[in-house]
Amino acid sequence: MAITERPNGAPINPELHAKLKRVSYPTIGHFHERGFVESGIKSHLPGSKILGRAVTVHIPGLDSSLMHRAVALMEPGDVLVVATGGDRRHAPVGEVVAHAVKVAGGSAIVIDGVMTDVNEVARIGLPVFARGSSVLTTKLLGVNQGGVNVPVSIGGVAVCAGDIILADDNGVLALAPEDAESLIDQALDSDANEHVLISKLDNGTPLPDVTIANRVLAQHLKPAADHVH
Repeated sequence: MAITERPNGAPINPELHAKLKRVSYPTIGHFHERGFVESGIKSHLPGSKILGRAVTVHIPGLDSSLMHRAVALMEPGDVLVVATGGDRRHAPVGEVVAHAVKVAGGSAIVIDGVMTDVNEVARIGLPVFARGSSVLTTKLLGVNQGGVNVPVSIGGVAVCAGDIILADDNGVLALAPEDAESLIDQALDSDANEHVLISKLDNGTPLPDVTIANRVLAQHLKPAADHVH
């Protein structure tokens, strides 16, 4: 098998970037279903809110040589997205890799696998989203497999170079730029209206009346039959 190395995807549109910085990421789930990474991939630096362009890399299990090349391609704000081919034993990210990403201006690393040097990476201050940690690390073996900026699968989600990565303590979301463009205004409007909903709840309005729950269920709800003795 041959290694594939492709250029980085297009930068995020600045106007879209500004809007995405304002939105609450969970709000997007009200209007979209694709791109939500399995919940097992979690933040190892609580309090982080990440927005960046995906630089993807597929490494062949215990060999992380290709990932080092991917780090060298990163530009400020990018998120390194690492597919490990299902390997959850060997950690491809530790102190040195995290430091290199930080120096490159990268905003985070997302791994469908494990990390190491947890305390050291936390001191560096680079958010890493992973399935856990391990003391067993990858090696630099030069295996002729994998690719940089190729489509990868992360937590059940297909991610392409140039996709937009949104991540915080709630989880990780990968959006194609066109999907982000199509939903961001609706999500921002929903965020802006949330204080109105909270105010109505504080004033005693039942939740299904505050939301549209009663309206969408109206045709299905029937009064309970009187109990016959």
